[in-house]
Amino acid sequence: METLQNIVQTINFYLSDYILVILLVGTGVFFSIRTRFVQVRCFGEGMRRVFGGFSMRGGKQKGGLSSFQALTTAIAAQVGTGNIIGSCSAILVGGPGAIFWMWIIAFFGMATIYAEAVLAQETRVVHEDGSVDGGPVYYIKRAFNNKFGSFLAGFFAIAITLALGFIGCMVQSNSIGETCSNAFGIPAWTIGIVVAIASAFVFLGGVQRVASVTEKLVPIMAVLYLLGGLVLLLMRLPYLPETFGMIFKYAFFPNAIIGGGIGYALKTAISQGVKRGLFSNEAGMGSTPHAHAMAKVAKPHDQGVVAMVGVFIDTFLVLTMTALVVISTLYAGNGPLASGAADGISQTNMAQLAFSSVFGNGIGSIFVAVCLLFFAFSTILSWNFFGKVNVAYLFGKKATAVYSVIAVIMIFLGSCLSNDFVWQLSDLFNQLMVIPNALALLALAPLVIAAAKGRSHPKA
Repeated sequence: METLQNIVQTINFYLSDYILVILLVGTGVFFSIRTRFVQVRCFGEGMRRVFGGFSMRGGKQKGGLSSFQALTTAIAAQVGTGNIIGSCSAILVGGPGAIFWMWIIAFFGMATIYAEAVLAQETRVVHEDGSVDGGPVYYIKRAFNNKFGSFLAGFFAIAITLALGFIGCMVQSNSIGETCSNAFGIPAWTIGIVVAIASAFVFLGGVQRVASVTEKLVPIMAVLYLLGGLVLLLMRLPYLPETFGMIFKYAFFPNAIIGGGIGYALKTAISQGVKRGLFSNEAGMGSTPHAHAMAKVAKPHDQGVVAMVGVFIDTFLVLTMTALVVISTLYAGNGPLASGAADGISQTNMAQLAFSSVFGNGIGSIFVAVCLLFFAFSTILSWNFFGKVNVAYLFGKKATAVYSVIAVIMIFLGSCLSNDFVWQLSDLFNQLMVIPNALALLALAPLVIAAAKGRSHPKA
């Protein structure tokens, strides 16, 4: 087992530090240039489409989802424990400057996710009963209409089912169990039972029930977390100039806080920011296109600009709030991490320590636990749906019932088990998803460019 674990660790290292960073950053830069920076030109349009007709009561659609429901289902997947624990990990390992590189990758990622949403709309399949199928497997096969394309689509479907549908949901339920146990003193396994039952109820209702829950849960969880963070920042207002100064200073001179030579430190800061940023907003991973394919819009471009807002909310609002809270309390003002890592402070307790330092141990821990519960549960719902689409592609719709039963069991087990090798496998399959997805995006670039220039045809 140890040998297998070392192999997985080695593969993850080369994938995350080299292959995927180059592939995903390159894809984002490519689409930014070729779409004439659609994330800037059409950002206002995206915000108007999201908030112009804002409603938390989208109702059941005859086929597919409303554009807002599709967005909240996508954001539910994007805004998970990575926005709290992931950003803390990046800061702890790469220094406060890692957040700057997260912003950079999110900016280019907005162009990538525009491409994903456009292609998901272009290649989706609408059946006679009004139901919709769509996602990367469909545009992968469009991009490579041969045996190679079938192999890539099947490879992607297996990877995402394992990464998100099974192992990923275990990771999320584990986070819920640990934080709630610490905050409320409740055994993790009892929390696991509650989460598993609640998940099963939503799963049974299909995509419509998932959308109905996420369209209400996502705005509530985002507002709750942002308001809590804003209150803390107001109380730490004198330290905000220093906080922003540390983000920009350590983005280029991180050796002062990480240690070592400037070359090594800069590489660490950039790689942490890029890796954590990519897998926080999920742009290029191929997960959120499943939701965007379901949206009922006039033309693919319309959902593309909406998808960009998801990355903006995930990184520039929620993740940045975590970063500002942590840096302003634990780094600025000669905080406990001002000189680098300190004993007793890890990525898993940084956010709780940050909020507790201002709100008190009880309130701070409970606030983080409640927010993580919202974040992780909503992610479980969306990830299960994404996996279900791919199980239906691989084995037919009848197989989705078995898939859901296994997923519920995995959710419970995740709340009371913690195995580093399982989490490393999750990282591996997450990263393997990216390769066929990114190849298809680049192969179908002309469709994306046409949509960005307003030359795509309205949907029938």
